[in-house]
Amino acid sequence: MPDLRVLIVDDEPLARDRIRNLLEKETEVSILGECANGREAVERIEADTPDLVFLDVQMPDLDGFGVLEALEAENRPVVVFVTAFDEYAVRAFEVHALDYVLKPFDRDRFRLALERGRAEVARRSGDGREVDRRLVALLEEIEDRRTRLDRIVVKSGGRVFFLRADEIDWIEAAGNYVELHVGRESHLLRETMSRLERRLDPDRFLRIHRRLIVSLDRIKQLEGVSHGEYVVILKDGTRLGSSRGYRDGLQKLLEGTA
Repeated sequence: MPDLRVLIVDDEPLARDRIRNLLEKETEVSILGECANGREAVERIEADTPDLVFLDVQMPDLDGFGVLEALEAENRPVVVFVTAFDEYAVRAFEVHALDYVLKPFDRDRFRLALERGRAEVARRSGDGREVDRRLVALLEEIEDRRTRLDRIVVKSGGRVFFLRADEIDWIEAAGNYVELHVGRESHLLRETMSRLERRLDPDRFLRIHRRLIVSLDRIKQLEGVSHGEYVVILKDGTRLGSSRGYRDGLQKLLEGTA
């Protein structure tokens, strides 16, 4: 049986050392390396495709959930979360059959998590899609608990902008960034559209295209173009095209204003 290929991701050096020391005492385990932040982890996972990742939940810039969201479904490894999360989150891990080690942890608890992770890897070879469905469900459950985004901090050219969510007119994808349109100004924020959409209040913002999110308060008019597609006209005259994939949201908006 080939060695279990493991990656360690934690922003705390002592935590990484603890996990490495415990793994080195195990047989049939190959440690691929360590990552000190979420963005490094995404690059390493995509490049090395580890079987199992010990992934810290709480990291600056890009946390453990952000790491998984940034990965394509086929690139998501089996994950053992390393966390100091509250009891609700821990119960969520248990319900979705994904393991965790709660800091501080002892060797016995760690070995149990490792063996469960090893078993997940074996099961994934038979039905990886089921593993991924449980992981997606977990991400959605945890994300729903997070506070809605009321203020956004944008750093640009040595300056820091504090934007209120209700100041934003519309948002568009821009490579690895999103562009926030606020009146005549625009600001680039390093974030994904999907992650930002989940953090915005759905009663105030609507995604109309995979590349576009619009403030409902700024919509002035909808023009039908073809089946399920509209041109969304904002109060300042900006015209944004919707796509069929997001027509349900616009349909609900139409029904609510009928």
